[in-house]
Amino acid sequence: MIKVLSVNVSEEKGVIKKPVDQIVITESGIENDAHAGDWHRQISLLAKESIDKFEEVLGRKLEFGEFAENITTEGITLYTMKPGDKLFIGNVEMEVTQIGKKCHGDGCAIFSQVGKCVMPKEGIFAKVIKTGTIKPGDEIIYKSQEQ
Repeated sequence: MIKVLSVNVSEEKGVIKKPVDQIVITESGIENDAHAGDWHRQISLLAKESIDKFEEVLGRKLEFGEFAENITTEGITLYTMKPGDKLFIGNVEMEVTQIGKKCHGDGCAIFSQVGKCVMPKEGIFAKVIKTGTIKPGDEIIYKSQEQ
């Protein structure tokens, strides 16, 4: 089963996100999150499997949201997805728009605090197709655009 482990928000860009009980997904992204807006990276996702690899590299435990991901998942290798693939979580539908991103290095609060970042290679980004609410424990259904 693919599932949501944590949902995380921040009111500023470039900072660690804090876990919350649930997130409300609007047409522009996550309510009360700095990355909401009319663009292709409304929601960021990162797999626990990627976080686990980085814990070994860093030699310490990482908290959900520490890489500024909105949704922490378990049970799927997110970075193998392709733009156009779909994710369904409850009533919410998202379309994958980007795999990875440019690293801002020393100019990024996350990089400064953590020392390295996994998002440039293994984080994925999505835009909202259908709104709703997401909470930890929700099941994720993945559909490749080829299906």
